[in-house]
Amino acid sequence: MTGTAFLVSSTRPRAVHVAFGGLITALAAGVAEGLLRAVRGGGEFGATATGLLPRLAIYLAVAGVALYMLNGSRVARAVLTVGIGVVGLVSLIIEPLAVVLSIDDYTTLFDGMSESSIVLAGCRTVHIVAVVIAIPAMYTPAAHRWFTQR
Repeated sequence: MTGTAFLVSSTRPRAVHVAFGGLITALAAGVAEGLLRAVRGGGEFGATATGLLPRLAIYLAVAGVALYMLNGSRVARAVLTVGIGVVGLVSLIIEPLAVVLSIDDYTTLFDGMSESSIVLAGCRTVHIVAVVIAIPAMYTPAAHRWFTQR
């Protein structure tokens, strides 16, 4: 035996790339949803765009943390897990869940949906699915080994 089992792998596992791609996809869907809400907000874009600034700041911070995660930071992985995988996911799910729980007749759930509402729902769905893919990908056995070796 030459002890090769203890060599640190410098090759980033595919799962880490998948996690990063999922996070970037979630960010893109969030930006698209935010822009659509600002434009749809009824009125001048500039007036509603100020509400986008905190959201965009958060997205830039998440992108930065995702880059640290991509380079092997366990702290970044933990921050993304809690921030995006728990707090962010709850914030994405709570509004649609409240709507579904407040409806007595589920056949009316999609009545009167406009085209922009359908696009918003699509953006939200992509956002949620991307997060649900990204967070577990960071904890696959290969990814976990890679993070713990860094």
